[in-house]
Amino acid sequence: MSVLALPALADGCPEVPDISDAMAPLYDSLLTAPDEGTARLIVNRMWALWDDAPDEPSQMMLDEGMRARASYDFLRALDRFDALVGYCPHYAEGYNQRAFVNFIRRDYALALPDLERALELRPRHVGALSGYALTLLALGREAEGQAALRAALAVNPWLAERALLKPVPGEEL
Repeated sequence: MSVLALPALADGCPEVPDISDAMAPLYDSLLTAPDEGTARLIVNRMWALWDDAPDEPSQMMLDEGMRARASYDFLRALDRFDALVGYCPHYAEGYNQRAFVNFIRRDYALALPDLERALELRPRHVGALSGYALTLLALGREAEGQAALRAALAVNPWLAERALLKPVPGEEL
């Protein structure tokens, strides 16, 4: 059955669940993770929470979009994420995933507002934070990109993107 045929679409997306209590210990654990492998396991647990959409229709749109992206069908992925964002405008992962597809397509100008919206909804979303930094850097906005990268590393010091961090004159990394 097509997602668009489901009657729940007419009713709108339910409220996005509050995952703050489940996320708080994960964020704390990231800051004390002894190595990158441990941090990756913690972030995987975060993704399980971020990728848990508010209802069945939104979950189907998210899953379809992610499958399409994984198979390099970017137009289909964008279609699914556009539908998800339209249906669930308060669900950060729709924006984050659409931004990721646009980033992969090197359409950084389209990715940026989606990342900003995802971060408005989930300010410590590690994927959106690092994506925001990479997008700003790709747009040639070096100072903003470096500041965004520092913000991302303040949440997850084990991000692979840490290799892109440049020292601030007079400060050590």
